[in-house]
Amino acid sequence: MTQSGDLDLTGLCTGPTTFMGVPFATSAQSAGAAILGCPFDCGTHPSRIGAREGPRSIREQSPLVRRFQSELADYDALEKLNVVDCGDVRLTPSRMEEAFGTIEETAYRIAASGAVPVGFGGDGSVSLPLVRAAARVHPDLAVLHVDSHTDAYPVDPDHPYDAATQFTHAAREQRVSPIKSFHVGLRGSTTRPGVYPYGRELGYNLITMQDFWKRGPDHVVAELREAYADRPLYLSWDMDVFDPSCAPGVCTPAWGGFSAREGIELLRALDGLNIVAADVNTVSPSHDLNGMTAFLAATVTYEILLLLERA
Repeated sequence: MTQSGDLDLTGLCTGPTTFMGVPFATSAQSAGAAILGCPFDCGTHPSRIGAREGPRSIREQSPLVRRFQSELADYDALEKLNVVDCGDVRLTPSRMEEAFGTIEETAYRIAASGAVPVGFGGDGSVSLPLVRAAARVHPDLAVLHVDSHTDAYPVDPDHPYDAATQFTHAAREQRVSPIKSFHVGLRGSTTRPGVYPYGRELGYNLITMQDFWKRGPDHVVAELREAYADRPLYLSWDMDVFDPSCAPGVCTPAWGGFSAREGIELLRALDGLNIVAADVNTVSPSHDLNGMTAFLAATVTYEILLLLERA
């Protein structure tokens, strides 16, 4: 007969699925970085709905990323940084302003505890509440937004929030310094004219994919490093900056993007910058192929964590 003291399940069951198996935590106290799922999308895309499932998919594919990187970090950098996974923000995607408020408050508590919040979208709109949270803790915040789109479009007054205006709001609300912020990797078609001039009117620096390759990665990275210096930096990485050949499962794919190697090399070139918050967005599992976009997003996240550990 089983005794009551033998009913504990410790060691018999697994816990919740976390990024690369890091500990699940309800507090980021003493952590160097904390994963935060933001399972939200606006639901306004005409054909690609599903980014709200992105956090789950990235976590599911993350075991394919090993803990040891012989070339750059031949030790357990995640354990050394003390990375935790705080799970997903509790929200309802259709309740946009309520969801944004909850995301902001959750990310703020992580940042205020001294950890770096690393958000998993969701579509790109979640960058706005995450930026708002980071700006509350880190004044004079700058943004490096790596994306095929500016997401700094003119705002429709009747529908002010969507996945194309988050950095418009961030500039208007003075959450970031646009003149010190860059949008890198821009390319492809847009839904309306005048998008690039409008982004520049807001004060942002725009580097198209054509500009990037014409000038060369070394020249662009040198400009970024000079602009950011010791300034607190919010790194927003939209997975559609990659070419659809290596990242098909995104909300708004555009041909002519970075290869996996090129994107990872750009990330590694940011070594030493003062990254205080980050997000990895727009993985849409229902449009992915064998989880390859989510696997690449998990790899991007691992590279970001390496940057944080070495900072």
